[in-house]
Amino acid sequence: MAKNFIEELRWRGMLHDAMPNTEEYLMEQMRSAYVGFDPTADSLHIGNLVPIMLLAHYQRAGHKPFALVGGATGMIGDPSGKSAERNLLDEKTLRHNQEAIKSQLSRFLDFESEVPNAAVLVNNYDWMKDFSFLDFIRDVGKHITVNYMMAKDSVKNRISSESSEGMSFTEFTYQLVQGYDFLHLYRSHECTLQMGGSDQWGNITTGTELIRRIAGGKGYALTCPLITKSDGSKFGKSEGGNVWLDAKRTSPYKFYQYWLNTSDEDAEKYIKIFTFLTEGEIKTLVDEHKEAPHLRVLQKRLADEVTVIVHSKEDLDNAIKASAILFGKSTSADLKDLDEATFLDVFDGVPQAEVGKEEISNGLDIIGALAEKTGFLKSNGEARRALKENSISVNKEKVAEGYSITEHDLINDQFVLLQRGKKNYFVIRVV
Repeated sequence: MAKNFIEELRWRGMLHDAMPNTEEYLMEQMRSAYVGFDPTADSLHIGNLVPIMLLAHYQRAGHKPFALVGGATGMIGDPSGKSAERNLLDEKTLRHNQEAIKSQLSRFLDFESEVPNAAVLVNNYDWMKDFSFLDFIRDVGKHITVNYMMAKDSVKNRISSESSEGMSFTEFTYQLVQGYDFLHLYRSHECTLQMGGSDQWGNITTGTELIRRIAGGKGYALTCPLITKSDGSKFGKSEGGNVWLDAKRTSPYKFYQYWLNTSDEDAEKYIKIFTFLTEGEIKTLVDEHKEAPHLRVLQKRLADEVTVIVHSKEDLDNAIKASAILFGKSTSADLKDLDEATFLDVFDGVPQAEVGKEEISNGLDIIGALAEKTGFLKSNGEARRALKENSISVNKEKVAEGYSITEHDLINDQFVLLQRGKKNYFVIRVV
C-alpha cells in the first residue's frame, strides 16, 4: 500500500505535531486530506510552499489531496499569527484568484489524471454562501463552547493585554467556520485529515471536535513547523516584500537569487523541505558541500530545483545566465538577450542616469558618457585615466578613448551598461 508519509515528513524536518495514531491510520489504505489556502491574492508566495509540499508528498505516498481555497474564510480573515484584520474580497476577485492558485498548485499536484488519488480543488465559498447565519449558529455554533474557543492560542494572543487591536466577532468565529469546512469535507469527500502550519493546530482541532460531536466520526490533525531563517529574519521575504510564485510579481531571476543567497545552515534544512530529492541524494550533496563550502553546492542545487518546479527549465537557464552577467564572464550578446524586466532586476540598485535619444543618435563620446552626462566618474580627467588603464567597458566589452556610444549599443532599445573594473556598474537609460 501507501508509502509511509509520516516517515517521509520526519526525515525532511516537516513534521511538527500529529494526533495519536495518525501514522498507523494512513498506512492502512488511501486516505483523503486537505490543506487550506488563502485566496486574498492571485498568487501564492514561498511561505505557502511548505503546505503545498505537504500535499505533494501526500499524493506521492498514494493518498488523495484536497486543496481548499478559502473563498468564504478569505472574506473574513484568519486571526492566527495576524495582528490586524485583512481586506475582504468580492466574489469575482475570489474566482479569479482561485483559478490562478489552481494553476500554480498544478505544478506540484496532479489534478488531471484518472487515478483514484488525483488532487481536487474545492472552495469553501461554495458551501458557505447559502448557509444562513441562523442555521450556522443553530447547527454548528451550539456544539462548541465559548470556553473551548477562548482557550485557543490564536484567540488568547489577540485578546491579551499585549494586543492593542483586540479581536472582532468576525475573527472570533473564524475557527468555527474553518472547523465546519473540515466537517463538510469529512461528510462529502470522506476527508479525515487536515494539515497546515503549526499555528493552525487550534483551528484544525476545532474541526476534529465538530466531526466527533456532530458526525460521531474521527478526524485527524497534522502540522508542519513554521519555517524560520537561522539569522532570525522572516522566511519568504526579501527587501522588496513577499517572494511570489507568479513570475509577474517576482521574476524567475529574483526567485532564483532568493534561494541562491540562502545561508549554509538554512540551505541544508531547505533542500529537504522544498525539493523532491531523496534522502541519499541530499546526504551526498551535504557531504560535498561540507568539503568545499565556498562552491555553494547546496545553494545552487536548491535554487535549481525550486526554480524548475515553480517556473520552468528555460526560466532557470535564463536566471543562471542573468546571474552570470554580474558575477561571471559574459558578453554583450548575453546582455542583449535579457528582457527589460530581467535587465532591471539584475541591475536593481545600480546607479542610473538618463540621456536624450538624440545624443545617442549623434554618437555620445565615451568621456562625456562617463563624466559630465552621467556623473558616473567625477571628471573628464578621471574618465581619461580610467580609459588609459583599460578599465572601462560598455556592455561588458572594453573600450578606449575615442569610442562613441550609438544606437548599436542599446540594450532593449533603451539601456547602456557602463562598467569600471569588475564591480562598478552604471546604467544609462535613453529617453
